[in-house]
Amino acid sequence: MAVREIKTGVFSVGALDWDRRLFDELIPLPDGTSYNAYLIKGKEKTALIDTVDPTKGAELEVNLQTLGVKKIDYVICNHAEQDHSGAIPKILEIYPEAKVVTNEKCKELLIKLLLIPEEKFQVIKDGEMLSLGGKTLEFIIAPWAHWPETMLTYLKEDKMLFPCDLLGSHLATSSLYAIDESKAYTSAKRYYAEIMMPFRTSIKKHLERIKGIEIEIIAPSHGPIYQKPKFILQAYEDWVSDDVQNEVIIPYVSMHGSTEKMVSYFLESLMKRNITVKPFNLTKTDIGELAMALVDASTIVIASPTVLGGAHPSVIYAAYLVNALRPKTRFVSVIGSYGWGGKMVEQLAGMLTNLKVEVFEPVIIKGYPTEENFKLLDNLVDKIQNNLL
Repeated sequence: MAVREIKTGVFSVGALDWDRRLFDELIPLPDGTSYNAYLIKGKEKTALIDTVDPTKGAELEVNLQTLGVKKIDYVICNHAEQDHSGAIPKILEIYPEAKVVTNEKCKELLIKLLLIPEEKFQVIKDGEMLSLGGKTLEFIIAPWAHWPETMLTYLKEDKMLFPCDLLGSHLATSSLYAIDESKAYTSAKRYYAEIMMPFRTSIKKHLERIKGIEIEIIAPSHGPIYQKPKFILQAYEDWVSDDVQNEVIIPYVSMHGSTEKMVSYFLESLMKRNITVKPFNLTKTDIGELAMALVDASTIVIASPTVLGGAHPSVIYAAYLVNALRPKTRFVSVIGSYGWGGKMVEQLAGMLTNLKVEVFEPVIIKGYPTEENFKLLDNLVDKIQNNLL
């Protein structure tokens, strides 16, 4: 990533990762990602806000050399996860006089994760300020957005918020700013769905808190910078709210055609009632697309054949993720088929304990569906329609 000046004395010095396609060995990255770091030059002190993934440490070093940085006084660590903190040891090696400024919880994690000596830290508290000379940093402790030690940094004079992962997106782009708002929205929503959604309640409180701060620029640690902060803040307010849309999400797998026939009929029945429905064949689906759909949907209907007495392994994985992501979904049901028996419904119900939902009567049939079975699916559609908001 080329060095670019955002405001006088504030520079983007991070790195782009165009080719990365998997994050945490779990999250698909169709558009790559970026590891954003920011250098702030005050009249008296210089601070580096966050670093980069260890694989991109050399790029950060080159960017700092390009700016002719001879001394860094402070390395601000908003979040201990290694894609932001991983290059701190290298920075401390190059700039040994620098102090790592962070909160107590983050300090503890950095000592464990990166073996940074305790004497290298300067611990701050919520609301504390740090002057660089004409530029003042204010620290906002924001636990569970998305780790327990997360904090935000606000540059008062330039009205810039550095929220690290919060409000970010996995998107590698040559544009420093979020110019393509449609793309920026989709990438940010996907990021929220996969990473932030489990912490919706905490994030809602943090968003309420920063409403009292005048913000002109939001510079997250992944994805483009927002020159129109209202755009991403309004999107987040919608996503973290309790409001849902009348959408039915159907994660499904079929082995021999019986469950697929049920899903096909169910889809048609929903569409005839003008109910929005989104099917996800789990043998083909990008799991991130499913996560995005879960952000708004009122209803999830899981469809699976029975395998050795339980749900298909792909469905079990999807149910596990749904439970971990904790969407604001209000209704859940299960449809599917079996050959000789099993406890698929009980198994899936036991995996969705984090969801505060009403469970509609499942439709589980033996063998290939008949007209009688289709009537049961119509009854489920009736139930869904009667509960539209």
